[in-house]
Amino acid sequence: MEALVSPSTLTGIYRAPASKSAMQRACAAALLRGGVTVLQNPGVSDDDRAALGIIRQLGAQVTEIDGTIRIESAGVQPVGGALHCGESGLSVRMFTPLAALSAEEVTITGAGSLVRRPLDFFDTVLPQLGVSCHSNDGLLPLKVRGPLQPRDVTVDGSLSSQFLTGLLMAYSAAAARNVTVQVEGLNSKPYIDLTLQVLQDFGLKVPRNEQYERFVYDDRDQPPATNELSYPVEGDWSGASFLLVAAALFGSLEIRGLDVFSPQADKAVLQPLMQCGAIMSVRTDAIEVRSGKKLDAFHFNATDCPDLFPPLVALAAYCHGTSVIEGVSRLAHKESNRALTLQEEFGKMGLTIELQDDLMIIRGGGGLKGATVSSRHDHRIAMATAVAALGADGPTTITGAEAVGKSYPDFWRHLQQLGATLSLTDNPRA
Repeated sequence: MEALVSPSTLTGIYRAPASKSAMQRACAAALLRGGVTVLQNPGVSDDDRAALGIIRQLGAQVTEIDGTIRIESAGVQPVGGALHCGESGLSVRMFTPLAALSAEEVTITGAGSLVRRPLDFFDTVLPQLGVSCHSNDGLLPLKVRGPLQPRDVTVDGSLSSQFLTGLLMAYSAAAARNVTVQVEGLNSKPYIDLTLQVLQDFGLKVPRNEQYERFVYDDRDQPPATNELSYPVEGDWSGASFLLVAAALFGSLEIRGLDVFSPQADKAVLQPLMQCGAIMSVRTDAIEVRSGKKLDAFHFNATDCPDLFPPLVALAAYCHGTSVIEGVSRLAHKESNRALTLQEEFGKMGLTIELQDDLMIIRGGGGLKGATVSSRHDHRIAMATAVAALGADGPTTITGAEAVGKSYPDFWRHLQQLGATLSLTDNPRA
């Protein structure tokens, strides 16, 4: 699919979609707690669908009723011996330890860029917990057979916090007692905060967090689960970050459905927006953002929130001066190598981006030109170039526009509703 985006101004009221980070964790927690869980405001992205498919494959009954999702579970009971994770990095990293709770062998597969993402973590850690684990030289497919036995263990948290999320959930489900998970070099700490919050919300055992270096499961019993739980999935700061940036540059939006007290890492988008001088009013019920003044360059550390790189590159392109974003090392194992992809695709629009060690240096304020760019099958690249195209000197064609379905399938429709001039075609270029 191609998207043709012309210079436009956005206006109106925008409601953020459901957070896939919260949605996928909620699916896992509903599987583990047992009983009945009803998800309110459920996500509809490809990654959300992958998570629902996985919990079905692990034994849950999933029913969609009037805009909600009802999940009935008796714990991890694999059906068919296989899990397909689509292209969801969170799903493969979170659900692999959960599948390993079972004594049955489970084969875990994926598609697209997921088959190239390193999973050596499991080869190293799971055998220490009594799990038979065999990968394809650190890649998918992965075969695991448990049952996982919670033990004291030390893990590397530098590649992704999602591995730790899966391990903590598995330990909670196995009612771990008097064991400690020691973590070295943890990145993306806010995502672990979200994991711990979901464990608490679902009545699962929550470890004691000691400065993100140790997670201690004491000898207390796991709290008894209520028979039925209703859980509202919170709005997505990751997807909304693109609209927040778009409003600061090219319009005026009232953005609803975001929890300003959320542990989501990408809530940090407010920091560079404030730093560059965006006109913004933040309330508990809505955030109002509008353009209308010259924006200055900013310096932001995105190590704990690497998904903010794409929207912040679009922002920096229109900020006067040189903006710097730290944390480039976190971008290598995304849907694309995002540092290089951002440099190359925004380069086609006339933006100069330099990569220097762990820094991304963006020379902004010179204006962008309309061009033909590629999403590289990366949802966040598609959305970032679309936002940037709203202020270019002519139309921009984005190939691979369907990539937004991974996290935000309504992105193009929402842009059109807010006033963007764009068209979609199902006849992509070669």
